Amino acid sequence: MFNGAGTSPNDVTAVETILDSLRLSYSTINSSELNRMGRARMMKYRLLIMPGGDFIDIGKSLDTVTATNVRYAVQHGLNYLGICAGAFLAGHLARYNCFNLTSGVTFGFYSAESKGIRKAALAITSLGAPTLDQYWEDGPQLSGWGAVVAKYPDGTPAVAEGKCGSGFVLLTGFHAEAPEGWRGGMVFKTPADVDHAYTAMLIQATLQGVSLSHY
Repeated sequence: MFNGAGTSPNDVTAVETILDSLRLSYSTINSSELNRMGRARMMKYRLLIMPGGDFIDIGKSLDTVTATNVRYAVQHGLNYLGICAGAFLAGHLARYNCFNLTSGVTFGFYSAESKGIRKAALAITSLGAPTLDQYWEDGPQLSGWGAVVAKYPDGTPAVAEGKCGSGFVLLTGFHAEAPEGWRGGMVFKTPADVDHAYTAMLIQATLQGVSLSHY
């Protein structure tokens, strides 16, 4: 799991808590370590998790050749889970360093951003599953790429999955891993542990490269 410059330390910890609950063996890697890692070593891993934070600063902390190496590794079998900033980075960012795992598709912010809303409890719908209130903060909507796994209240994709070469890519625009402490001032009908179970499901699906139910 990436924990380098630009990531949110609190989100890294939140994702680590889920990984620990699953008893999965994992390593963390910072910006300089990822910059030094070659393609062959990247491809020894099964999954790269890119958590939330500032996607511009994350991109700046990585060399352009590192972004190319990540894309190559995913194309050759490394699975990728992008959460919020990690989802932005998976797309194509014309002005910023990115991984472009989406064949040129660029993601914009979810519509709440244009209304001046920076964080909210959003009702996320999935095919054949209960609606879950999830924590969203400055996250993307994922139109134009992959299969839609879950939707925001306005109907745009909140979770999408697809292939990049041989690699399985799963992207989410919200933070299902958000701990209880992030929920202050907002009303959630869904308990935090239920949302955490959703994160665990996303991690397991991406690790195994298993397609989820989609629209």
